[in-house]
Amino acid sequence: DGYFHQRVSQCLYSSKDLQGIEFIDSYVFNKAEYIRFNSTVGKYVGYTEHGVKNAEAWNKGPVLAQELGELERFCKGNAAIDYSA
Repeated sequence: DGYFHQRVSQCLYSSKDLQGIEFIDSYVFNKAEYIRFNSTVGKYVGYTEHGVKNAEAWNKGPVLAQELGELERFCKGNAAIDYSA
């Protein structure tokens, strides 16, 4: 009874030289992913009607610029910690 909302941000590393890092930021509502940012694609992609509308808006505004910087800030900034674990 109620609603479930989740945001999952993750870095996927394919090598230790930090060249193959991929940043994924997913938004989930009631266990269904409705929008995702993928640094390889370079924009938001919507998977539901609501997600498509959000993706269109977010890809035009400052939200996209912020997400593009997360690969450097979040993934590369924490790579040493992730590799040491």
